[in-house]
Amino acid sequence: MNLRELVSALNDFASPALAESWDNVGLLVEPSPPHTVNTLFLTNDLTEEVMEEAVQKKADLVLSYHPPIFTPLKRVTWKTWKERLVVRALENRIGIYSPHTAYDAIPHGVNNWLTKALGACTSVPLHPSTAPSSPAQGTHRVEFCADAEHLDAVLSKIKDIPEISCLTTLPARVEGEEQTRVSLNCSQKALLEVVALLSQNSLLHHKTEILLLQKPLLPRTGMGRLCTLSEPVSLSDIIERVKGHLQLPHVRVAVGAGRTLESPVKKAALCAGSGSSVLKGTEADLYLTGEMSHHDVLDAVANGISVILCEHSNTERGFLSELRDALAVHLQNKVNIIVSEKDRDPLQVA
Repeated sequence: MNLRELVSALNDFASPALAESWDNVGLLVEPSPPHTVNTLFLTNDLTEEVMEEAVQKKADLVLSYHPPIFTPLKRVTWKTWKERLVVRALENRIGIYSPHTAYDAIPHGVNNWLTKALGACTSVPLHPSTAPSSPAQGTHRVEFCADAEHLDAVLSKIKDIPEISCLTTLPARVEGEEQTRVSLNCSQKALLEVVALLSQNSLLHHKTEILLLQKPLLPRTGMGRLCTLSEPVSLSDIIERVKGHLQLPHVRVAVGAGRTLESPVKKAALCAGSGSSVLKGTEADLYLTGEMSHHDVLDAVANGISVILCEHSNTERGFLSELRDALAVHLQNKVNIIVSEKDRDPLQVA
């Protein structure tokens, strides 16, 4: 597939608009066009060892779940390992694409894969995503009526305000008088200027309506998951299920205050990777994630919530095999998809 065609298909699989605002997702490194992708190489982390594997396996595009370019690069030299990744990629005509939190949010993504560690359960996002393209531009809609005497002057001043969109006018009859109804969308910043302008005329001000434009929530889409198990299961059994699903010999466990390893788990909140900010404040019997801060673990335990930590990328990497199969269908088997054998969590139990 042509690279741009493939990137478009990947964006359709998981819209970058679903990623968190702080994230850096999408096509990060692009070889000069035209660029054909015969082999798509999947990894959780793009390290130098993994890049060497991608070169050896003649990859044309690396899909790295974690973005290898996150903080801005001021230069691209051979000095640091992340700069060397870019150099190696371009020298070998390998593109780099990262989905990261877009894959966390989608219904067929990383967090839904992680729910399978718990056994039979139903789940809902902890922080639902909103539709990225609805409603139209702006955060607020302002509507007011004006007579012919004031209309032109008001419209002229409104058009000079930045961040105004969807400005429309319609004939209206107000208290028996022929007037014009004006409707516009605007940003929070522009709203202050629009209200200040209309406040200069008491007749306009009293006829003004301001609506908050709220984007609809997307079903089954968002950050984290709150899972309700079909049947309560002891914490010790959940630990074994998690280790089996993630293929780990060990996990770290903090037992909630007043609980034991035999206490039942009915509700579990989970978040792949680093879950502190996503899980915080959620009422559940168990938090399951890769890593949490020491003090957030203490808070959870004090509130009677047990915690299972598996190390950051161990809660993500196993999804790659499922992703390979899903992308093969989505891309209609037009590219060869392989999963890295060198990719691994940097931490191990010694």
